Order: sequence, then C-alpha cells, then structure tokens
Amino acid sequence: MTVIPDGALTVSADGRRALLEIRDLEVIDQPMWPAHEAATTPAMISYRIEWEATDERATYDDPAKLFRVTGWRATTRIWASAEIPSTGYRWTADPMETSRAAFGLIGEEMNGRYLAP
Repeated sequence: MTVIPDGALTVSADGRRALLEIRDLEVIDQPMWPAHEAATTPAMISYRIEWEATDERATYDDPAKLFRVTGWRATTRIWASAEIPSTGYRWTADPMETSRAAFGLIGEEMNGRYLAP
C-alpha cells in the first residue's frame, strides 16, 4: 500500500481545484506481474496531477455496488516519470502543457458501509 505523503495533495478553499504531486516515490517494479513470486526491482515514480472543476455537475451512482460519486466534471492534466536505477531505465511523459485527459471529476466519493441507503 502506498501512502500519500503529507502536503502532496492540496485542494483549493472552494474545492474546485486540486493538485497531487509526488516526487521520487519508491516502488517495486514487477516485470513478470502478476506472477508475484517473480523477481522484483526497486524503482521510483514521480507524478503531478491537476484537476479544475467545470460548471457541469456529475453523479455516478451504483447502489448494487454501494458506490456513489458526486461532483463536477473537471479538466485534468498529468505528468509522470518512472526510473529503475539498477537497469538505467528512465521514462518521462511529454510536458504537462500537452496533457489532456478524456475524463476527470472532482467531488466526493462514498462506498461500502459509508454509502447511505
């Protein structure tokens, strides 16, 4: 389980903009996944995700799965990089200014026992 470091996620006072920025997070590369018994290699990832709400409301509700999201559609951009130091592998995404997601949403999620009937 990865824990988001303190200060990595910031949300504007009005809740309509959010930024998640992680730098050099230590992870494990599993090149043979899902074969968990295969060798693993220490790796690092960095990413930055920006959300900005539009004025279009959105609700996704699935009572059978005890899941609901309410909020606003959002313009969303992301930049990421990955590195496996032991192999010299490094990948970096195109600049964030060229990034556009097909879908983004900023709002509230409720699931499981927290979802009111």
